[in-house]
Amino acid sequence: MTISAISFDGDMTLWDFQKVMRHSLNKALVELRRLVPSQRAQDLSVEEMITIRNQVEEEVKGEVWNHEEIRLLAFERTLESAACPDRELAAYLNGLYLRHRFEDAELYPDVEPTLDQLAAHFKLGLLSNGNSYPERCGLEGRFAFVVFSQDVRIKKPDRRIFEITAQRAGCPMEELLHVGDSLENDVAGARDAGARTVWLNREGLANDTGIRSDHEIGSLSELPRILGV
Repeated sequence: MTISAISFDGDMTLWDFQKVMRHSLNKALVELRRLVPSQRAQDLSVEEMITIRNQVEEEVKGEVWNHEEIRLLAFERTLESAACPDRELAAYLNGLYLRHRFEDAELYPDVEPTLDQLAAHFKLGLLSNGNSYPERCGLEGRFAFVVFSQDVRIKKPDRRIFEITAQRAGCPMEELLHVGDSLENDVAGARDAGARTVWLNREGLANDTGIRSDHEIGSLSELPRILGV
């Protein structure tokens, strides 16, 4: 296959989003419990905070795209559920969460060596439904093009976000290779748009979805071999 550009998903492809998200929420929860001594606040859990955030995201879907704004609304809702509505406290907790969310994020160990090896041969980019911009996670200057759903207001697997990505990469769709961990968002979305696909299956999960990628890998370190570099 002729490939001139490679787009990478972010969360769970380049870094462990679930790990850093839960870690950061726990930091905020510890502070919330310290500042709000009610029993309801003490009983709050990270899982409940995740549920509240997902509910808020669903409620504002199509209206609020910025993830930091959604997280702030979620903290406001969390404090309301703890019988302590306080917008200033919500903003403080949101800032604490975001600081840990970005400062404590760790790249998977196969990321930088793989990017180093591929950079001499392909135009590399980032395509994400999240909000971890390269400069926030130690990847500043690594990508020739960057596309975030909250900026273009289109989310994977919508084919239009892959069309925007190919346009910014300056290549025909058939010369774009997209790499990601989600069969639905990354593989099916890119495939349906006409791009080539690689499913990053770090956990060795079974695929019973019927969604098929051009290649399946367990580590990004396998990419150079697939691409012949």
